[in-house]
Amino acid sequence: MTTDQAIAEITELFEKHGSEDYYGEPVSQLEHMLQSGALAERAGADEETVIAAFLHDIGHLLPSDVAEDHMDDYGRVDHEKLGADWLRERGFSEKVAQLIEHHVNAKRYLTYKNPAYFNKLSEASLKTLEFQGGPMTSQEAAAFETNPYFRGILQVRGWDELAKETDADTPPVEHYLALCRQYLERN
Repeated sequence: MTTDQAIAEITELFEKHGSEDYYGEPVSQLEHMLQSGALAERAGADEETVIAAFLHDIGHLLPSDVAEDHMDDYGRVDHEKLGADWLRERGFSEKVAQLIEHHVNAKRYLTYKNPAYFNKLSEASLKTLEFQGGPMTSQEAAAFETNPYFRGILQVRGWDELAKETDADTPPVEHYLALCRQYLERN
């Protein structure tokens, strides 16, 4: 797949589904992902981490005709894996894919490790946590901590949790699409 094709497909997903509500939150899908990318940039994250923060929920935007793959009204089951695999097929790195693929595991990890984190989750995040397996077990947490991208995954999760503000100031989608294009052209 060419860079042009990959960027066209990502753009089309945002055009078709970006204005949809971000499940149970006061922002749209696109607003949520723009805020995540902006938070990563403001934190000084590297290019791959910014891209992962921006695209972390792209799995929610992928086409689906199967009702069973949805968490009631809270998005797609396994959206993180679907999105990561979809981006791998389009030339994104394993780092980008891992940061996306494990951002749900990070929520499960953090709810296991830190009860205060659990208490801060929004109603929508609590509902999806049920579908996602609930807090990790001690064995799952120990295994998760060995992921070479562990720290970056936790960062993406943190930005994901914060990216739910109405009327947040973010760069436009074109800024992040250009970043993705430049990245793909170099790799």
